[in-house]
Amino acid sequence: MRRIFSNTFVALVAGLCLRLFFVLKYPASSGDTILYDQMATNWLKHHVYAMDVGGTITPVDLRMPGYPAFLAIVYALTGRTGEGARIWVMLAQIGVDLLGCLLIARLAELLAATTQGVPANKRVRSVALWLAVLCPFTANYCAVELTEVFAGFWTALACCAVVVALRRIEKPDFLVRGSHMLLGRSAEYSALVAGFIAGMGTLFRPETPLLLVAAVIVFGGLLFRMQSFKRWVTVSLAMGLGCLMMLSPWATRNLITLGEAQFLAPKNSNLPGELVPYGFMAWEKTWLYRMKDCYLVSWKLNGESIDVEQIPARAFDTPEEKQRVAAILEPYNNDLTLTAEEDAEFAKLARERTARHPLRTYISLPAARAATLWFTPRIELIPVSGYVFPLRQMREEDPRDQEITIVFFAINLFYVGLGLWSGVRLWRWSSTARPAVAFLALFILMRTAFLTTLETPEPRYVLVCFPALIAMGAQVFAGRAEVQS
Repeated sequence: MRRIFSNTFVALVAGLCLRLFFVLKYPASSGDTILYDQMATNWLKHHVYAMDVGGTITPVDLRMPGYPAFLAIVYALTGRTGEGARIWVMLAQIGVDLLGCLLIARLAELLAATTQGVPANKRVRSVALWLAVLCPFTANYCAVELTEVFAGFWTALACCAVVVALRRIEKPDFLVRGSHMLLGRSAEYSALVAGFIAGMGTLFRPETPLLLVAAVIVFGGLLFRMQSFKRWVTVSLAMGLGCLMMLSPWATRNLITLGEAQFLAPKNSNLPGELVPYGFMAWEKTWLYRMKDCYLVSWKLNGESIDVEQIPARAFDTPEEKQRVAAILEPYNNDLTLTAEEDAEFAKLARERTARHPLRTYISLPAARAATLWFTPRIELIPVSGYVFPLRQMREEDPRDQEITIVFFAINLFYVGLGLWSGVRLWRWSSTARPAVAFLALFILMRTAFLTTLETPEPRYVLVCFPALIAMGAQVFAGRAEVQS
């Protein structure tokens, strides 16, 4: 049994079976799927990175080009586009996700490595691999055309490079064997590679540079303690340079085509000349924290009517406030287009609500969004209601859905709890691993904090943190004597 458990091939086969189950049983689609498909199809057929706007092919920068490029490659290889190529896209994503699982196992191995670069325990690698291949949340996203699979892959690879760079600060020959590399600068070389990889990840998800920001902070703490400010600057510049080099072609394209050197996708995903509803979004941030509410309000804007009776009661402090919202929505519901005047009224409401309860807007609601992002059943891609409470009523109405929701919630709690517990354990028992643990923990915290500023808290956005979470979680299976240094 131990030999089977430690066999990489067996683990990958198990992961393949789980992903094929989701792909064949629960293939899914998303609103973003249409955007990505249009961009990829136009790129392939018309050689323009564009969308169909009012029947006209219009160059855009709404999304980063990495995932549309992947789709265009699959379309070119299969000779199919859109729905006809979907199964091939999902199969390719399975391959990428399994490679990502191997990277997670490698990251866990690097965390468990001693100062000499020898893995402390091969069991850690095997445990991390099994935790990764059997994680239903990341596996589930192989069955939908979204960026999560690639975001996780590039994040895991970038984390490996950063951890190597951190270990080489104190021991330049960490993992270097028979190389002509200048060992005194080995950390800088690894940092440059980390920047390149993070740049590739940014071409899929624009918030990926947060990983480099976390790395810069941890490098600063480590090098300032060693009184090496100059080296901190060179390491930080190496990471930044690597990232910018990967993003420069995209920024150049935007400058030539759209007239601005845009390195990332616009935050609000707006088309040229389209009204950005800043007031409406500011109002939402004073009450919205659940994904369910996005379906009722956020994602209906400029497409469907919004029923004030379906808006949660916490969106109104008084009956008069509810009447004001109803009055604003009445003309909107007539033409389904939010005007600048209506948006200004929502902005005024947001300011008033924030002035009355600033702690609610800036502390309690972001905390609620963070809890929603992390402690959720993650069943959005499978046909399950997701309701657990009231227990007796749901048990009578739909016991199967309730049971599946509870199981998924428990699995999510296991992964999060294991990562936290093992990260604290590794910090206490291994001084050489502390910079790496600090980096991974800071990355998770920074990304979570950033996501709480969004008005639509989608739980899938924290799946990018799961490679770090799983790699740390596997450390609990290393003995104390083996990780102590």
